[in-house]
Amino acid sequence: MLLTDLVAISMNAKKNETANLHFRELLKQKDSNRIDDLVFKLNDEISEKVDCTKCGNCCRSLMINVNDADAARLSAHLQIDKEDFYNCYVERSSQGSLAVMNTIPCHFLDENKCTVYEARPNECREFPGLHHPGFTKRLFTIFMHYGRCPIIYNVVEKLKEEISM
Repeated sequence: MLLTDLVAISMNAKKNETANLHFRELLKQKDSNRIDDLVFKLNDEISEKVDCTKCGNCCRSLMINVNDADAARLSAHLQIDKEDFYNCYVERSSQGSLAVMNTIPCHFLDENKCTVYEARPNECREFPGLHHPGFTKRLFTIFMHYGRCPIIYNVVEKLKEEISM
């Protein structure tokens, strides 16, 4: 049974901190290709059962990076000039190389739904990223989001069962 209650997931994440540190170390010792295969399978099974629009926690709690292609796509979608998009919605570093949405939660979240879904930033398109190879190389990030994302939480918990932790 999947756990999707964000309060329970957050509480379990705190409770599981020590066990998860040990699990991270165990994962580093495993064959990374085998772990990727398991994660891909679990992600496919779990993602289809989790309705992200009932959650929206990533949009409410993450800093969202915006690259130039994202800004172009979003400004076109919003029918505004790209520079106006940057000025209204993005905070840029003094060098201009780093850009993030300037509010948390995201400007474009409305009742757990993305109002710019078709044009959303690439980082949003890729989250939670469990479909990419190299799971054991991203453990810090995975466990940073473990208490935030029902998909990540459930994939990790099922992965523990699969490799008999």
